[in-house]
Amino acid sequence: MLDPAGDEAAMAADAAAPAPGSRDGTAAPLPTSAEPAEVLSAGLLFTPARPANAFEETVQRLLQSIRLGLIAPGERLPPERELAGMLEVSRDTLREAIGSLAEAGWVVARRGRYGGTFVSDELPAATPIAAGEDRDPLGPAARVEDTLALRAVIEVGVARRAAESELAAGDRERLWQAYEECRTADGAQYRMADSRLHLLIAEVIGAPSLIPLVADVRMRVNELLDGIPLLAPNIAHSNEQHRAIVGAILRGSPDDAAGAMAEHIEGTEALLRGFYA
Repeated sequence: MLDPAGDEAAMAADAAAPAPGSRDGTAAPLPTSAEPAEVLSAGLLFTPARPANAFEETVQRLLQSIRLGLIAPGERLPPERELAGMLEVSRDTLREAIGSLAEAGWVVARRGRYGGTFVSDELPAATPIAAGEDRDPLGPAARVEDTLALRAVIEVGVARRAAESELAAGDRERLWQAYEECRTADGAQYRMADSRLHLLIAEVIGAPSLIPLVADVRMRVNELLDGIPLLAPNIAHSNEQHRAIVGAILRGSPDDAAGAMAEHIEGTEALLRGFYA
């Protein structure tokens, strides 16, 4: 497995460690700025909804953006006119979608000079799939296998392509920042930070069609993960694997990136099969 720092002590001191090296193998600290870079745009998933199902797809895109952490609890949604334009829906349709999410507890409206629609400070409890629950005609075990197969095909390929890409300095900085945010996230925020990192790896490739595919996979995986406990040793191991993935991408090593992502996914697969078998 890739160890960009070179030894276990550096791995334990990630917060102080420089980012992995450049494509030529020399040390290449990431650029720094007075303000931290925005890791992912809040509007990343606000793509046009299809007219036939405009309401349903608007609800879907808003929920994905909230549940995957693109808009965090307490943060404000874009202004109504802007958001309707991004989704290419009428303002009436948008209001209906936001009203439905407000009724369900996902967003709140605040009046006044600094008002608007905000993500609720406390999100509704997740509704995990319980082992043995017969939601799928093929059964829960088959649904788990379907999700895991889809994830492996998409995310391993995404990691390889990201490592093959010539990344701008800003994208390199955002990748490292997303890794650090995931590594330092507490239990309540970990899965959102994890999702943002995986979405960002897809976003830096510059292929917009990939984003909804990865977002859908993350929603499905997170739904399964919500049914099992957060295990501290697994989180620590995942953070090491995230460092390996990001390091390989920043070094421009496609085989290492794909291998590290495959190993990371296999660990999640083992846990989910154990709990859902």
